[in-house]
Amino acid sequence: MVREWDPRTASADELRAMLDSLNAVLMADLPDDPLWQESYLREYLAETMPGERRISWLAEEPAEQGKPAKVLGHANVLLLGDIGVVELLIHPKARRAGLAREMLAQAARKTFHEGFSVIGAEVVGGTPAVTFFESVGFVREYTETRSVLRLNSVDWLTLGEMARGIGAGYRLEFCPGGPPDDLLDAYAKAKAELRDIDDGDLDLRPSSYDPQRLRASLDCLHRRGMKPYIVLAIHEKTGDVAGLTEVVVPAQHPTRADQYDTIVAQDHRGYGIDRAIKARMLFELRSAEPKLAEVQTWNAQANESMLKVNAELGFQADREWYEYGADVADVLRRLEHGA
Repeated sequence: MVREWDPRTASADELRAMLDSLNAVLMADLPDDPLWQESYLREYLAETMPGERRISWLAEEPAEQGKPAKVLGHANVLLLGDIGVVELLIHPKARRAGLAREMLAQAARKTFHEGFSVIGAEVVGGTPAVTFFESVGFVREYTETRSVLRLNSVDWLTLGEMARGIGAGYRLEFCPGGPPDDLLDAYAKAKAELRDIDDGDLDLRPSSYDPQRLRASLDCLHRRGMKPYIVLAIHEKTGDVAGLTEVVVPAQHPTRADQYDTIVAQDHRGYGIDRAIKARMLFELRSAEPKLAEVQTWNAQANESMLKVNAELGFQADREWYEYGADVADVLRRLEHGA
């Protein structure tokens, strides 16, 4: 049975059943990834940015007497900007039985009726989801490589040299929780450089560029149980944010952190800022998050400079990650007419 589901009002049993299904998917598709924990799971599924909405569905098998129902699938669509971003997880034992098509149809139909014409999805390379999404009309628009750094393999002496290897006239500042208010405008200005780069990314996980939106984004991360850490490179003469790097430690998988944006402003490139801020971040994380074991990052394959920096830090390429887009009406036709 597939039904619309609201994690904000879901019972504890439903959340645990959803978590069990999610971890079964991880064990099948990403066996080296850490399993998720129950901490802040409700908030992770429910909280969104202002102006965005997430709608969710569960597929359950009939409950045995006295036992909670088992979750066979979970889908949600995040409505943001001019696109609906769908996420679809099917328990390994329920695959190839039509459930993925049924749940995607629910999400696509809702996206269409909400007035959106484009639907997107992020898909992990080497999993059955690749063939499935392509079979119903999704087109691969963008490819990233995920890389993972295991902190127990880091050469901390070399890393220390990298952290100190920044040009004269710059200083590094560590900002746990987010940048201070007096640097928020400069921080937003540095991030705004990403707006003008057209690298084919569908913006399924868009960055925020103005100070108010950035503050709302940081607040949303905290509500979802995702702790942000930021290292800034400050140009001492002007006070500009010359570079920044962001890492988030999620309560749901606290042993593996997620790298977000790393940016060096155009006028400040060539001074070793990218290496220095990322190296400094790893030192700070080692102290601030003693249980942290790994950091994962995603980079476009064309971003050779950042891939080189990550390799010097010790990141190792792991998987390809794909962004797919489709006309939502076309997807609905294919799903409803058996294409």
